[in-house]
Amino acid sequence: MPWFRALKNTALSGLSVERAALTPKLALRGACGVALVIGFALVVGSPQLAVSSAFGAFASGVATFQRSWRPRPVLALSAAAGLAVSTFLGYLLVGTEPAFVALIAAWAFLAGMAWGMGPTSGVVAGLTVAVMLITVTLPTTVLGALGHAALIAAGGVVQAGLIVLFPVRPWGARRDALADALAGVADYARRLRHDPVAAFDPVPLMEARDAAAVSPRQARRRPRQLQGYRAMAERFRPALASLADPVVGGAPLEGPERDRVRELLGAAATVLDAAARAIRRGTRLRLPQEALDILQVPEGGGVLTGPARKAALRLIALTDDVVEAAQEPVEVTGRRGLLPARPATWHTAEDRPQRPRFLARPSLAALVPVALRSFRRELRWSSPVLRHALRVSGVVCAGYLLGDALPPLHGYWIPLTAVMVLRPDFSRTYERGFARLTGTVVGVAVAGGLMALASPGPYPSAALAVVSVGLMYLLMSTGYAIVSACISAYVVFLLGIAGTIWSQTALERIWLTATGGALAMLSYALFPAWETPRLRDRLADWLAANGRYALAVLDTLAQPAERAPRQVREALLDARAARQEWEEAAGRAQAEPVRHRGQLSRLSQRSATGAQSALITMGRAAMLLETHIPGQDAQPSQGAAEFAAALRPALTAAARAIREGEPVDLRAVHTALERWAAAAGDPPPVGLRTADLLTDALDDLAAAVNPK
Repeated sequence: MPWFRALKNTALSGLSVERAALTPKLALRGACGVALVIGFALVVGSPQLAVSSAFGAFASGVATFQRSWRPRPVLALSAAAGLAVSTFLGYLLVGTEPAFVALIAAWAFLAGMAWGMGPTSGVVAGLTVAVMLITVTLPTTVLGALGHAALIAAGGVVQAGLIVLFPVRPWGARRDALADALAGVADYARRLRHDPVAAFDPVPLMEARDAAAVSPRQARRRPRQLQGYRAMAERFRPALASLADPVVGGAPLEGPERDRVRELLGAAATVLDAAARAIRRGTRLRLPQEALDILQVPEGGGVLTGPARKAALRLIALTDDVVEAAQEPVEVTGRRGLLPARPATWHTAEDRPQRPRFLARPSLAALVPVALRSFRRELRWSSPVLRHALRVSGVVCAGYLLGDALPPLHGYWIPLTAVMVLRPDFSRTYERGFARLTGTVVGVAVAGGLMALASPGPYPSAALAVVSVGLMYLLMSTGYAIVSACISAYVVFLLGIAGTIWSQTALERIWLTATGGALAMLSYALFPAWETPRLRDRLADWLAANGRYALAVLDTLAQPAERAPRQVREALLDARAARQEWEEAAGRAQAEPVRHRGQLSRLSQRSATGAQSALITMGRAAMLLETHIPGQDAQPSQGAAEFAAALRPALTAAARAIREGEPVDLRAVHTALERWAAAAGDPPPVGLRTADLLTDALDDLAAAVNPK
């Protein structure tokens, strides 16, 4: 993509406004936290102290709006602690320019490396740098610096206290994540009625798994509806796919068997949608009578036979589990009224059901070794996170020195803008750059106009600042341009509390923000971390992860007595993570203004699309086979063992060939498949049919990536 088109696309994307669900209660609570801190500082302190403390409450509130599954009070307190430490160190060293430049260089580098732990850590760490650059311009002594740091920390305490005292929809985010996962599986069931090989997006299930990780204290307080349904959603997907697939399930595409399959898929989708609705709203599970009638084992066995009947029985059993998981009377919208909850019939301690296990989320203290491992992992020249950290550190230092050399008193806006704009990838950096400039012009124009017309004093300026931050919290999900406009107005009103002349603030902020944004975008162009040259590596990683998943399932078929369900589960999770990394990388690469010229690393968009489709099919074949894993007392499959023995080295060689741009050789896999087919009877077993699907997917992958 040419640079001009890339800049145009990123500019339009950055200025776009998205429709999002607004949360006025959350915004009001965050704005009240800022108002309390500003009001207290104005009453007992000075306007400068109010400005400093306001930034602490503001940044702590921003941290609570980040997408994270940690408790919101913990996010607010963590952000406030980091802000207090960075601000105090900045006050101590700001009088000695070389020492202060070294401090912001090191702090900015660490903030950039924090992206290795996730976006939330990176955003919060970047806020500590931005707030430090503002607050150290307010003159004070060492004792005053301690007071400023204490008030900044107090802002986080206030925000955390308001969250505890005035909870808004507790567990709401986790309810939404689990409901989205169930609704996604329900949508998949409906699409399978018309397309038996429809694709499935695993992202909702991955997010539900992240949301399910809780601390022991949270596990004791977690609502009953959030326990058990996620595992059921995971089990529904392979049962649905196996039932619908005409090759593995065996139901013809037309006829009575396919009609029965469509009925079961539709009824299962209805049950899943009902469960999603009940979880999202926290209400009783309401199931239509018609769906329950369909999800019954027919007298005489019904029309389905073979693998299709096995998948249908498993699907019916799963819907029974949905009713049982409700642990309360289930309302049936039909003739039966209420289904009673399953009675407790245990008589001894051994009969009593065990407390459900939960995914443990590490505490903040336990995250320290995780952060260190992330730091060591990303400390390599090819890492985009390391390059981002070096870029942020260099740009912040250069921006600070440039702003210090320029005549305006508010030169810190150059490095502040740069650190808020820079992201590890090209598209988000340039989107935020254009959005930041546009939002700044709008926000400064509106706030400056109000300051010029009304000439408010400290208290009216504080009220206007609170209104601005409330609007920012309310509209945070709609687009960065709107957020930038609210932040710009917030800063103008805050500095108005301290008596700063509005016209000077407005005019300086516009062109200094433009300078900082241009510096950030120029730094990425000069020191990029392009995703395009790494596409083959990402594709090879996905193939390797898919291969481990397929081999784990084949091993259980080859040696049922030694099957390891946990190994299959972990391989599936790794395959999903690799797929997500590939899709994110491919999306970023499409927006980049360059294409790698090397023959080994070049991967056209058509090849990337074909390879992605082939690997999705490969993962689906492994998932279909997982549905039919035999019991431990089943007979070992010699054909599956030989096929897995041929597939294992072939996948390793294929991954290496994709990385190096060489042809993919799958002859050994085809030979093993032919021997298995020759030894199998008629009809062929499910394992052979899925192995055939898997081999076809590998052939499609080879055709997509082999150099022409």
